[in-house]
Amino acid sequence: MSSSSTGQAEKRNIIAVIGDEDTTTGLLLAGVGQIAPNQTAEQDDSVAQDRSNTDTKHKNEDIGDNMGKNFFVYREGKTTKQELEEIFQLFTQKRKDISLLLINQFVADKIRHSVDSYTNAFPAILEIPSKDHPYNPEKDSVLKRVKKLFGE
Repeated sequence: MSSSSTGQAEKRNIIAVIGDEDTTTGLLLAGVGQIAPNQTAEQDDSVAQDRSNTDTKHKNEDIGDNMGKNFFVYREGKTTKQELEEIFQLFTQKRKDISLLLINQFVADKIRHSVDSYTNAFPAILEIPSKDHPYNPEKDSVLKRVKKLFGE
């Protein structure tokens, strides 16, 4: 591993979760959850600019509230595709402290194009099953890449 990869990996020490309520609750009980007030302070200016539009104020508050959190609860029928895209971008592009992103596979299916096009080493993305949605290896972006590498 190169020294720049090692340095980048050392700064990334948090596991993030995008999942349904049961999955997120289980992982929080296992100790994955973290709320970092300093993350919120660093991002306040960009969130304040996003909140200037009153029509999207509530949605931006939901995303803005996740600036210091490492988890996002997907709610069927209430969470929009745009919110999922924004939180995925927050966890994969803006947050520099996340090393692994756990995402329910059925949630990843809703933003499949973003998940499949993500190629950075950090954070690594791992699709996991949920209580109500079994794991399907045919949809897993990591397994798709492995099959492609081996020419299957």
